[in-house]
Amino acid sequence: MREPISKRSRLGLDWTNFFISDVQTSFGSFVAFYLAGLNWSKPDVGLVLTIGGLAAVISLIPGGALADEIARKRLLVACGIISLAGAALIYAFVPTFQMVVLAELLHGITAGLIGPGISAISLGLVGRRAMSSRTGRNQRFQAAGTAITAGLMGFIGATFSTPAIFFATAGFCMPALLALNLIQPKEIDYHRARNAKTGDKSRERSRLIDLAKNPPLLAFAACLMLLQLADASMLPIIGENLALGGGRLSSLYMSGLVVVPQLVVAALAPWAGYHSEKRGRKPLLLVAFGMEALRALLLALFSLYPILILVQVLNGVSGAIITVLTILVITDLTTGSGRFNLTVGLVGMLQATAAAISTTVSGFLFAKFGTSIGFLGITGVAVAATLLLWISVPETKPSDYLD
Repeated sequence: MREPISKRSRLGLDWTNFFISDVQTSFGSFVAFYLAGLNWSKPDVGLVLTIGGLAAVISLIPGGALADEIARKRLLVACGIISLAGAALIYAFVPTFQMVVLAELLHGITAGLIGPGISAISLGLVGRRAMSSRTGRNQRFQAAGTAITAGLMGFIGATFSTPAIFFATAGFCMPALLALNLIQPKEIDYHRARNAKTGDKSRERSRLIDLAKNPPLLAFAACLMLLQLADASMLPIIGENLALGGGRLSSLYMSGLVVVPQLVVAALAPWAGYHSEKRGRKPLLLVAFGMEALRALLLALFSLYPILILVQVLNGVSGAIITVLTILVITDLTTGSGRFNLTVGLVGMLQATAAAISTTVSGFLFAKFGTSIGFLGITGVAVAATLLLWISVPETKPSDYLD
């Protein structure tokens, strides 16, 4: 479906997603890899990642509320990009415990700025009917940026030094800001951007208590939280093991594990958006959740690098589906509420909470019981998330769109 926006805004949103993913690639798994290479213990790595996760939790609700309230959606995203640049420079120059905590705080608060900001801009530009194709396109450019940058970061880390990865990260902030500036603010419909009613009722908002009385929304959020509890620590744990046993080429091995799923996501994200319209949301989500359980089981049984690549291919397939459909299901369940971005923030808060718990608990779990038992525990959590989705979440795709 042709998106009702100018070519300049469409390309601006495409490349904003691309370059933002460039900036974000160096965080998460590369941070765990970097700190492990500095001889940080697994519990300490888990602790600082948890601090970043908690900062994200705190920022998500006010960030979502701001995205619903203010007209200057691009400003939220710009503030997030600048915060990421500051965090990257701290990692490059002063990776002490106190300064790494500060970097994780800066990184964490961007969750409440960039995610809801991009979602609000997208919905405000294209509307509900075209949101599936737009979300798939967003994810394709994000994944392509991550894949290209991860390969580049692996090369930089192997050729120069791991801190050089974070210098490059800061450098990507400028093209991200330039791309963001291409989006025309007059084309972002304020009421459509928060999923409000149409016509004379466009200024109305649902009460916050109404969100808490939406059983499908609550069930879906619980499923995502359980899955994030399983998923968040998998790649960081792999990265720590590679850093300890992979030698000088370990950064290249790590970049390969980051690149592979992103290539899969870049290929499949538009497909996920398209088939969510043809087949509905729930069947695709069940497949994706099941793949995360299979992924954890493979990690419990095997540690050879080719198996790790296969595991990351599965992660790419599930990631393409879950990332795209999460936004679409929230759009479906908040239609006419005027609380779309706040809901994105609330759901993101639950996911960030689960991710923070996951990285902390897994650090101690793997240290005490070993790799196989740790990944078997993760498998059980992923299976539970899949069963909960099957039992409690209905199909959400509307028979007709409000706009």
